[in-house]
Amino acid sequence: MMRIAVCLAGTVLLAACGSRAPLTPPAGANLPVAPYGAAVPPTADELLRREALAAPERSVELRRRSEERQDDPFDLPPE
Repeated sequence: MMRIAVCLAGTVLLAACGSRAPLTPPAGANLPVAPYGAAVPPTADELLRREALAAPERSVELRRRSEERQDDPFDLPPE
């Protein structure tokens, strides 16, 4: 019973540590300087946004049934 209470308390404390306030740099620190050619430095939200190449979407169709494998000319036995 005690173990369940400790696990439940830990879960509640872990769930409560999330912040809903907008991100700002710590006191005395600034955001990174503007990239070369940019007039203004990016905001914290712009810095956290990932580009499409950083997180590509899955483009592989999963196989729904077994199929015969094609011959692979590079699948050579070890020497």
